[in-house]
Amino acid sequence: MSISSIGMESTGYRVFSGGIWEEKYGYARAVVAGGRVIVSGCTATVDGEVRHVGDPHRQALTAIEIALEAVLMGGLTREDVVMVRYYVVEQRHFDPVGKAIHAVFAKVRPACTGVRVAGLVDPRMLVEIEIEALRT
Repeated sequence: MSISSIGMESTGYRVFSGGIWEEKYGYARAVVAGGRVIVSGCTATVDGEVRHVGDPHRQALTAIEIALEAVLMGGLTREDVVMVRYYVVEQRHFDPVGKAIHAVFAKVRPACTGVRVAGLVDPRMLVEIEIEALRT
């Protein structure tokens, strides 16, 4: 991942992972503003390839790992995470994804929202996860 300044007059910056979707669609992996790190939706895409096809639990763990790397680049930690949002494409994926979130955040207990969607940018993607962290 890399970091880019927003501008001299701003206190924030952007974190880039080099992922194909960031460049293609013109967004940053995360935006750091003040004491907040806001991470864009992360999937199990690593080096341009979707990992763990067919396994929502492992895809969720990979997406969380990618998101937490951006949180760390923004100067915060897992313990600073205050919000997790996740999107699944099938009803039956709520439980495996929820178990992945529990495995990572059970001691932190951030707020969390799960939403079922019609699909993600690649049909092999089963889950997308957003994270927000806050320096308290």
